[in-house]
Amino acid sequence: MLVAATSAQVGVGKRAAVSAEPKSKMFDAAALLRDVQTLSADDMEGRSADRPAMQKARDYVEKRFKESGIQPFGSTYQQNFDIKLRGTTKILNGVNFVGQIKGKKTPDKYIIVTAHYDHVGINRGEIYNGADDNASGTAALFAIASYFKKHQPNHSLIFVAFDAEEKGLVGSRYFVANLPVKKESILLNINMDMISRNYKGELYATGTFQNPQLKPALEAVQEKAGVKLLLGHDDPKLGRDDWTNQSDQGSFHREKIPFIYFGVEDHKDYHRPTDDFANIQPVFYVRAVETIIEAVRGFDKGK
Repeated sequence: MLVAATSAQVGVGKRAAVSAEPKSKMFDAAALLRDVQTLSADDMEGRSADRPAMQKARDYVEKRFKESGIQPFGSTYQQNFDIKLRGTTKILNGVNFVGQIKGKKTPDKYIIVTAHYDHVGINRGEIYNGADDNASGTAALFAIASYFKKHQPNHSLIFVAFDAEEKGLVGSRYFVANLPVKKESILLNINMDMISRNYKGELYATGTFQNPQLKPALEAVQEKAGVKLLLGHDDPKLGRDDWTNQSDQGSFHREKIPFIYFGVEDHKDYHRPTDDFANIQPVFYVRAVETIIEAVRGFDKGK
């Protein structure tokens, strides 16, 4: 999620294995956890475009797109753009990864499923690994795609892993300005940012304040969700607690494309070096991804 990074004490057990091994009937839960662990490892240097190891993260995301059954638009998944850093003349290369799974009934209508794979890099010599923010959402992209590759959706699904969310939603703004399909053919955006830990077992779906037509599908998911699915954090009266523009769904909202954002409330390791793989909650995380798949299924059936 987008805010400036802050420094903190380094946590222990950065590469520790999680104790629980949850299963899922929808996707390979072990692969989901491996993806988070790989993306949030120290050798990824915090997944920031100004770090040499960002290429390693990009290579991994592209590999997992292919393995998950996502097909590129044309010859490549990559959508390249410039990242202009605030307050400097320096320009970095940004890369979004974009692909699709074609629908069987209405393939010319699209639901766009997104997550940002970047994080804040290294600050004062400490690596910000960003396991929850947002290796969790990125790994969920692969799991969701693998599910719908086996269970073909009615509408086409576009999957996007955004770069440079932490630098001002740069990747998603570029994508929305350079869509691979007609804007009028897009039904909604489903964005994921921080979905792997909450000690209350709560996952928020934000966006029904602006898009009340999407509420019934989410209410149906609430009844069978493996986590406590709450609706909210989208009323402008909430001020900083209004999440509408605090992640990549904001870029879609600016263009009047309906959205739902899935995420958790901030925890003590948010934007700190202690946001490590060892601190995610595997059971909650797997159930959260299952819940999001159910939501995608509901939106796919209801349109």
